[in-house]
Amino acid sequence: MELATALAPKRSALAQARLQRQLPVREAAAKAGLTEDEVSWLEEGRVYRFRSPDDALLALTLYTTALGVDHREARVLAGLPVPPKPFEANPRARLLVLAGVAAAVVALVAAFVLPGRAEEQARAAEAARLAVEAKLPKPWEIGVDILNGNGDINHTRVVASRIGALGYHVARVARANRFDYPQTAVYYERGGKAAAERLARQLDVGTRPLPGGDDPRRLVVIVGPPRGPAG
Repeated sequence: MELATALAPKRSALAQARLQRQLPVREAAAKAGLTEDEVSWLEEGRVYRFRSPDDALLALTLYTTALGVDHREARVLAGLPVPPKPFEANPRARLLVLAGVAAAVVALVAAFVLPGRAEEQARAAEAARLAVEAKLPKPWEIGVDILNGNGDINHTRVVASRIGALGYHVARVARANRFDYPQTAVYYERGGKAAAERLARQLDVGTRPLPGGDDPRRLVVIVGPPRGPAG
């Protein structure tokens, strides 16, 4: 019996609210003007199935309204502290309750919708980055000058080896014009910013434009003091 209880799926707060009202999914969906699938998405936290975060937010608002979720229950669903019940009601108290309901619904929306929106934005940003990088020259088509800007030639060679292992053509390893560069950075000529950002991301460093040059397939890495695997 204990094993069966442990294996039973845990119901979400919205599903519990519906079951407390003894409403089947079909009836709850009809009351909210939603489809049964949309109700299931809300109760299971799959808000990414909606066409947009705004659609998910609207559906959640309609659903909580159709269930008659009041101020106290909304705070419970959102995981917020629940104040003690007032001894008597008056117009001002009712206004405060309505304001509280609005705040609790906003918190509930944030709990269910905003994580999905953040994930959606992150996926979109990653897809955009991959699309840009797919159009770039291959690493071995880019020549990289690696300059010792910190006085430690051994560390500079370590960084050069890592860049070579990433598939880039290491054109040369030499001294920079000085040894006081505070941090490693990838420098690029006109048109080479996207390629520089790809290498900088791989090394976990920043990028800087060079004052001149028009070769988008030439990068310069000036190595600063060691601070980690890339320097």
